[in-house]
Amino acid sequence: MTPTAPAALVFVIEDDAAVARLVSSALQEFGFAVESFRGGGAALRRLATQRPELCIVDLGLPDMDGIDLVRQIATLSNCGVLILTGRAHTVDRVMGLELGGDDYMVKPFEPRELVARARSILRRRGAGGAVASAPARRHAAFSGWTLDCSANILRAADGTEHLLGTAETQVLRAFVERPHQILTREQLMGQHDLSPLDRSIDVRISRLRRKLESDPQNPKIIKTVYGAGYMFSAAVNWS
Repeated sequence: MTPTAPAALVFVIEDDAAVARLVSSALQEFGFAVESFRGGGAALRRLATQRPELCIVDLGLPDMDGIDLVRQIATLSNCGVLILTGRAHTVDRVMGLELGGDDYMVKPFEPRELVARARSILRRRGAGGAVASAPARRHAAFSGWTLDCSANILRAADGTEHLLGTAETQVLRAFVERPHQILTREQLMGQHDLSPLDRSIDVRISRLRRKLESDPQNPKIIKTVYGAGYMFSAAVNWS
């Protein structure tokens, strides 16, 4: 008999008990394991001993700013991050995604959509028990750079290392897995219903260009294909 894959572990970091119960119940109904936390401090302490596949983070926490929590999670862990918040301001969305969030949902929300987005993040990251894929190639070398896909580290030819947020790693990995192909904004974000007004991908591309390009205003590696998307123009070797 084939062993059953372990359930993907999700941390739900939400101070509203009713919302936390709703999120936890929806996730458990679809086979996820869940641990809930009322504040960011407790979640960070648990991260020292337990590695979840996904953290669902409310930005309005009682003990710390949720944006700072997202940044710390991205630094301490390689898990996915889904921001779930009542804050609908563009600046919160951009900052959350820029600092390590993989997706952003605004309350009120539909529980089934939340589960679908959680699954989508785990599929993109190759994590999460039953949704996990075969072991992925780890190191991608291109134009003097090396991306360590498992550690979210971008290494320059001189050995200088940049720790990328999960959002940046997601986009760069999409590029190195499909070089010399035009990728749409939806493909890079891993979403099928991306709003034409959503500029999250532009923020991520800009941050990557500032690291990779000698002249970010005249990029040679990540090129814009107007009206279509972006293309990664460097040759990639995997190890």
